[in-house]
Amino acid sequence: MNQDAHLRAGSWLDPLERPVLYWLAARLPQWTTPNIMTGVGFGGAVVTFAGYVLTPYAGWGLFLASFGYCINWFGDSLDGTLARHRGIARNRFGYFLDNGLDMVAQFLVSIGIGLSGLINWELCFLAFSILLMTSSLAYIRAGVSPVHKLAYGGVGLTEMRIVGISLNTLLFFVPPQTFGVLPMTYPNLLFLGWSALTLIIFGVSFVCQLRELSKEDPRPEPMD
Repeated sequence: MNQDAHLRAGSWLDPLERPVLYWLAARLPQWTTPNIMTGVGFGGAVVTFAGYVLTPYAGWGLFLASFGYCINWFGDSLDGTLARHRGIARNRFGYFLDNGLDMVAQFLVSIGIGLSGLINWELCFLAFSILLMTSSLAYIRAGVSPVHKLAYGGVGLTEMRIVGISLNTLLFFVPPQTFGVLPMTYPNLLFLGWSALTLIIFGVSFVCQLRELSKEDPRPEPMD
């Protein structure tokens, strides 16, 4: 990432989340480093993966998966905040490490959800593919804009973790089932609806960014 680029979450929860993160960063022990927090965040994704894998054999696996989301939020949200708070940010290294591990973490969670048997594999990888599209759009935007936008449509990783925790809780108390003449179970329908909404947000964001760039970078007039 360009070291001059300005990070902006742009998510619904950002006004509430940001003060909490700075409060936590100021109170972490000195031996805690941004890289350690990145590792904690990735470890949370592994816990989520394990929780989903255990779900077919034990219902409490869903709560373990939700706990993993919380650990992932704690580490992944605090690594950059801690670096900026202490004035030790390594913009390019940190950006590469954090986003690279985020993609692996998202892949693990998608595999875990598929292995849980709660969501069809096709829908798991549809959602994962669309998530990669929106992530790629954020990375591309960082190369053409001084503002690195971390969320689209007000939805960022924190909001998606909350959706995951909410769905886990719902599935624990209301097991997957069809209602009336619905062609698939309700968690599959929710996953399909979420994927469709995310794809629409991607399309709208792509077009809006093109319009902005068209104004900022107009077509040059032909030389005589």
